[in-house]
Amino acid sequence: MTDLPHLHAFARGLERDRDAVNAALTLPYSNGPTEGVNTKTKRIARQMHGRAGFTLLRHRVLLG
Repeated sequence: MTDLPHLHAFARGLERDRDAVNAALTLPYSNGPTEGVNTKTKRIARQMHGRAGFTLLRHRVLLG
């Protein structure tokens, strides 16, 4: 059998964070919506990098 060090490291991480994994799989709420807003804001900031100041960035985030 081929050794899979990345898979073993992943499994060790899951074991170390067992409480967090159990909570993520059993609790009815999620931080997905928050992560979505963060991703969208970062995407807009990357698109506007170096083009405008904070005022325009804020305007695009609030409208987006």
